[in-house]
Amino acid sequence: MSDHSTHFEASGGGLVLTNAILLYRNQAPRNLKPYGASHEDAPAFASIHAVDHDREGQPMIAAGTPLSRAHLRQWTEALGRNVVPELLSDNILVAHPDMLAWWVPAQVRAAYFALSSPPEGLRALSARTTVMVPYPAHLFIATRSGLGVYALAASERPAADTRVLHSPILNVFIDGRLCWGNVPRPKTLGVAAIPEFERAVFDSWSTHPNPGQELTVSGKGGLVRLWDDLAARRATRFPASRLKPFGSSGRRQTRRPASAITLGRLIAASARA
Repeated sequence: MSDHSTHFEASGGGLVLTNAILLYRNQAPRNLKPYGASHEDAPAFASIHAVDHDREGQPMIAAGTPLSRAHLRQWTEALGRNVVPELLSDNILVAHPDMLAWWVPAQVRAAYFALSSPPEGLRALSARTTVMVPYPAHLFIATRSGLGVYALAASERPAADTRVLHSPILNVFIDGRLCWGNVPRPKTLGVAAIPEFERAVFDSWSTHPNPGQELTVSGKGGLVRLWDDLAARRATRFPASRLKPFGSSGRRQTRRPASAITLGRLIAASARA
């Protein structure tokens, strides 16, 4: 076994390396792997092993046995004892080691615009500027793979059947993912990281709509002119009725309308990602 395990043991604050879990997968050679075959669908096996130590104290993996559900329950309970309990505020919707979801009410806050190619006729956003503008209520879903940003029609705690809207924030892709750019990503998914996520969304410079974003709002002018109008007249309420339901492309509708994407569906989809 490499020195890495010894270093990890020494940094454990009294913890001793006692077991190892080995994972096996039936994987064909790369040159024989069928096109489109899923690595996750291949048969798998796991074994759990005791760890012995030689005369010099170096760890060695001993013979093992098949990993069972009882083993998993035992270690899950042991690992869970190290989780620090957190008090959850009313805006938290999901707090899980692999997912954090919360919402923020509608409010007026500072926005940072530095449009790379501002259209003609803008009244407030033609040059780099910081302005106070109204934002609709927002929903955030953070996972290990990124941050989803969505708008809400009402400024109230959403339920599982609450319909989700496209966010009007320029740094959000049409699929809801935040465009991080050079903004540092939070290192954890804990509740304490929420201010970092929100700063990445609300306190970064908006330079242009992402591809397809202009199709996420109704009415004349598009997304940039909507923000320009709100800033120019110092509006205090965002017209959430102009935001299209999340998942709507803005193109011609088919005869069979797509089912609404709700908070519950987003949570389920994010859990599978």
